[in-house]
Amino acid sequence: MDYDVKDISLAEKGRLRMEWAEMAMPVLKLIRSRFEKEKPLKGIRLSACLHVTTETAALMRTLRAGGGELSLCASNPLSTQDDVAAYLVKELKIPVFAIKGEDSETYYGHIRETLAFRPNLTMDDGADLVSSLHFIALEKWEDLIPSLRSWAKGLSTTERKELINGLIGGTEETTTGVIRLRSMERNGVLRFPVIAVNDAETKHFFDNRYGTGQSTIDGILRATNRLMAGSSFVVSGYGWCGKGLAMRAKGMGANVIVTEVSPLRALEAVMDGYRVMTIAEAVEIGDIFCTVSGNVGVIRKEHFLKMKDGAIVANSGHFNVELDLGGLEEITASRKTIRDFVEEFQLRNGRRVYLLGEGRLINLASAEGHPSSVMDMSFANQALSAEYLVRHHRTLERRVYSVPEDIDQEIARMKLLSMGIEIDQLTKEQERYLTSWEQGT
Repeated sequence: MDYDVKDISLAEKGRLRMEWAEMAMPVLKLIRSRFEKEKPLKGIRLSACLHVTTETAALMRTLRAGGGELSLCASNPLSTQDDVAAYLVKELKIPVFAIKGEDSETYYGHIRETLAFRPNLTMDDGADLVSSLHFIALEKWEDLIPSLRSWAKGLSTTERKELINGLIGGTEETTTGVIRLRSMERNGVLRFPVIAVNDAETKHFFDNRYGTGQSTIDGILRATNRLMAGSSFVVSGYGWCGKGLAMRAKGMGANVIVTEVSPLRALEAVMDGYRVMTIAEAVEIGDIFCTVSGNVGVIRKEHFLKMKDGAIVANSGHFNVELDLGGLEEITASRKTIRDFVEEFQLRNGRRVYLLGEGRLINLASAEGHPSSVMDMSFANQALSAEYLVRHHRTLERRVYSVPEDIDQEIARMKLLSMGIEIDQLTKEQERYLTSWEQGT
């Protein structure tokens, strides 16, 4: 079995940490129990490009229990937990290609190895796996990293067709990936159906809001050990991730400022009690900045120049392109790593800006990502969506689908059951009232 991990001897530590995570993942355990009996993924090769964390290990165990043949690579160069990667290889015999801190060439080399697995299903977090597949299918060689390009061009025409035609579907975990996939659908290039797991209510209501909110604050504090109370904390983007981050920063005593481009979201932030202003205004008063927009160039060169001396800048959106790092380098006189995951940029104007985690996902770069209890629901969606694709792919078109509502509702029901919580059911009279237009007062 081919694999590429940092240190295989870390496997025992990874197993113990995975067991700790699973204690807070009862929904995934229930699904695994059924999968072990029914084997809904039997004979299916599944390539996953995900953050290699303890929670992902629990998902891999579930997919393996369902009969799937698996291959896994990292969806971010800094998100891998090396002990978990070792555990998956040594004890579950899953080929894993992921090392924390890998450079760009290695990162895409690992995607290449995962594609070489010839998957029937893909499971993505950010759509790097699927976009690479489509660049190959469309022979857009200029958009591929050299190592991927040379491998793909080395395939025969028949091999390339088999690689693409063998795919029956995919799933996508995060907002950024869904944006990319919907663009592919609009442009008529999407080659197989994909389920947008991110859009499930049991995913973005909880994972994006509570998971991102807590884990981002955790990452910033682990990296900096700065006091949150009394600081001016700037949140760029007020989607579900931004809402959760603002809520948690406010709860720790920060004075939260929100920047937005959407009038509706900006208005919502105002109604939620936050100051709302342009990023050009916010950069002059912020102490800590965190982007969670899913867009490019949110904080740019002209913004870095206006920041206070000692401003801290982080990103918790999927890609580090939310920060104009090239522009930051242009205005930098010198730079140095001052502590783990904290790099000091001495600007030419004499001020210092501190970049966290290379501008990558700070909740995974310096912390451990979302708490297990919210990933329980997110990964339950992944597992059940994979099962759904295997059963229904012949009737699906080449487009992006929402998670079926019955799956979403079932996951919520199982989560409540695991928490010992019961809820009411509609009476017959209530059902009639809700489905009738004749009844009024």
